[in-house]
Amino acid sequence: MLGPVAAGLGGTLLPAFGIYPAAGMTSLTLDPFRDLGDWPGLASAIRLSLTTGLVSTAGALAIVVLFLAGWSGTRAFRLLERLLSPLLSVPHAATAFGLAFLIAPSGWLSRLLSPWATGWERPPDIAIVGDPWGLAMAAGLTVKEMPFLLLMSLAALGQVDGTHRMRVATALGYGRIGGWLKTVFPAVYAQIRLPVYVVLAYSMSVVDVALILGPSTPPTLSVQIVKWMGDPDLAMRLTAAAAALLQLALVAGALVFWRIGEIFAARLGARWIASGSRGARIDTLARPLALGAAATAALSVLLGLATLGIWSVAGFWGFPDPLPQGVDFRSWMRFAASGGGAVAQTALIALAATAISLALVIGCLEAEHRRRRPLSRRGLWLIYLPLLVPQTAFLPGLQTLLLTIGLSSGIGVVILAHVVFVLPYVFLSLGDPWRAWEPRYATIAAALGADPGRTMRAVRLPMLLRPVLTAAAVGAAVSIGQYLPTLIVGGGRVETLTTEAVALASGGDRRAIGVWSLAQTAAIILPFAVALIVPAWAFRNRRGLHG
Repeated sequence: MLGPVAAGLGGTLLPAFGIYPAAGMTSLTLDPFRDLGDWPGLASAIRLSLTTGLVSTAGALAIVVLFLAGWSGTRAFRLLERLLSPLLSVPHAATAFGLAFLIAPSGWLSRLLSPWATGWERPPDIAIVGDPWGLAMAAGLTVKEMPFLLLMSLAALGQVDGTHRMRVATALGYGRIGGWLKTVFPAVYAQIRLPVYVVLAYSMSVVDVALILGPSTPPTLSVQIVKWMGDPDLAMRLTAAAAALLQLALVAGALVFWRIGEIFAARLGARWIASGSRGARIDTLARPLALGAAATAALSVLLGLATLGIWSVAGFWGFPDPLPQGVDFRSWMRFAASGGGAVAQTALIALAATAISLALVIGCLEAEHRRRRPLSRRGLWLIYLPLLVPQTAFLPGLQTLLLTIGLSSGIGVVILAHVVFVLPYVFLSLGDPWRAWEPRYATIAAALGADPGRTMRAVRLPMLLRPVLTAAAVGAAVSIGQYLPTLIVGGGRVETLTTEAVALASGGDRRAIGVWSLAQTAAIILPFAVALIVPAWAFRNRRGLHG
């Protein structure tokens, strides 16, 4: 993980100071930074990157924390927990498109409310999608990152024994939310701090969601970097490299700012705990607010998918009709005729990147088990390093380095680039189940003459079939949703469902966007379905061993 990131940052650092041998530039200069400073949209781009990242991360975390505090263990909580996998499986681009089609001035919500509630006979001239403050983009990132943080929090709850903590708090007279925030949240946040940092870094540097929901005049800094990278004038790559270093500095500064906020919040929380306030009144307002926010986020994703589905088969659909006047499958027919190549390349890249990542993660976890030495905190940070460093900061440099050593753009280097981002999520998904496996099974196998390798193949892997397949499904989903690594490292020559769907954002053909977005979502749902069906079939005659 350190190698590609370090190489990419090195390949970005040199062009930022004027050294770009491919274009015949070998002299140190600060001209790229001067050109960046002369760009009129720099201040707005910096503001957008900071505000959308901080607001979406804080919003997603607040919704998750309040929902867990107010509703964990209830029927509403179990319902949202069942929706967790479907919500996680929806890719960022499809979520952004669905939200755009839902809340746009001519979107489905506006059609459902017009003209009887709004009086609109025509779409209003309101900048909802692509607004200059990036509010739509922040909302899209919030609803998409909330399921991920909820999943991480649920995993952390199992390690901090939140049930017993809450029993003690309840016995002492604390309210539901106040008791949870005082006794459970500090331990949970210590477990999910790294995923929160990942969400913040990603939200500040995301490209596909910014292209769909963000403003365009000027765009976010990450989008502008990609535009400069694709400029025919090679000198613009130097400006892009300077902007990439600025993006890295912004993310590092935001992480430091967030860390300082954690320290202040911890001090305020300690005072609140010491005050002895039971916080019973908090429940009256906070519980309905938390449930409404969580339900709104989940419904936004599901209604967005429904909107994409309707548009994919819509005939003529004039405003303010709530539904199209007819059904038309021509967009799906065009996809069936021309989309086979993108589907095949998407599947090949996802399968290869997931297989490589899964092999490396299993090897790492098995070595950790045999040496009886868990992965250090430093090692964990190295695994997550590609998720903490903005993609726009090191992918352009990585592409330049690959071209310099003769590795031209193609599907092979794209697979290797995907491994860099898939492996951390596979490790995150498989680490806890692998470590929680009962080691006495290995002792029994050793007593029967099995060496450690055979024990892993014949005992451990079959018993962990479900979590292994789930981790593989997560890895495949991450690979399918990768936009920037495919675009930059592939040199624009590798077509996947994600790159083609995002490319349609500038065209405005809602029917084609609906088709490609649903195809991308289906490609991600398929591995999760396999992860559910295969273990159920493999263990169909062992149901009596449960519980």
